[in-house]
Amino acid sequence: MTDRESTLLAGRVKRIEQILGHPLAPLPKPPLPPLLARERDHLREAAEELYWNELEWEKLTGEERLDQEFLTEMAFPGFLAFIRGLLLSETMPDSLAPPRPSPEVVQDLMGFLAARVVELEERSSLSDGEDREHREAELKMTSRLVDLVLYSLHDFGPEEVGKVEASLVSD
Repeated sequence: MTDRESTLLAGRVKRIEQILGHPLAPLPKPPLPPLLARERDHLREAAEELYWNELEWEKLTGEERLDQEFLTEMAFPGFLAFIRGLLLSETMPDSLAPPRPSPEVVQDLMGFLAARVVELEERSSLSDGEDREHREAELKMTSRLVDLVLYSLHDFGPEEVGKVEASLVSD
């Protein structure tokens, strides 16, 4: 992860901590044994592919828009469900497999999203016309995804999400 990406993520965490008035809970430790590198890569690549597919679908259809604003939660349902699945710590009693939370994969994906935000910020000023419009929309949605994934990663409840969201709207 580059310095800009690390700074972007650290800034988001700091902003959320200031809004909530306390530090975020430490990230859960992944269970032992750790995922093999190929398993971790496979999960990360699957999530990245979901991101690209859902982004392309939104670009083609534009159906998750309300008053010119994108509803990121609606545009990326598969990606966000995948994130929640990676953090699942409880399963039904009759489940055939125990839960296997993988916060390390979610952290990898935070790096991917931060890199996209940085890249889109850099390229946004260079493009014009419809291409610029698409890049700005992608930048807004990807930036919003960073926040949504942070909420999941740190296991925010509805009250915490509401407080942060209310503060972001008023800014």
